[in-house]
Amino acid sequence: MTKPAVTKETGFRHFIAAASYSWAGFLRVLKEAAFRQELGFFVLSIAALALVGATAGEIVVAVLLFLGLFSMEAMNTAVEEVIDRISPEISIVGKHAKDLGSFAVTCMIAACCLYLGFVIGKHLFFG
Repeated sequence: MTKPAVTKETGFRHFIAAASYSWAGFLRVLKEAAFRQELGFFVLSIAALALVGATAGEIVVAVLLFLGLFSMEAMNTAVEEVIDRISPEISIVGKHAKDLGSFAVTCMIAACCLYLGFVIGKHLFFG
């Protein structure tokens, strides 16, 4: 019987390994200008919500939406890296995959903007 190429951790070691992989993923996506811009947008948005007197619940929803945006950006980056590795030449299939990832990120940005506009507008105009 052949030995597996990778030894799977179990129990608490699995948790630690998964956390280290997640941290490595965060450090990788942090190199992306788009992610850093989204992170800045997040900080400004939370500050704006606090300034207009948003409730804790409204801020939690905003944080959840931004976590969705961050995860979508990470997945988009992963798709781009895989496509560039598998198909370094320009291909229509690779272009479609990258375009779809970009569209998913755009949808999350739109969701964040719509929610922020609603909450900020509600607090500014209907107090």
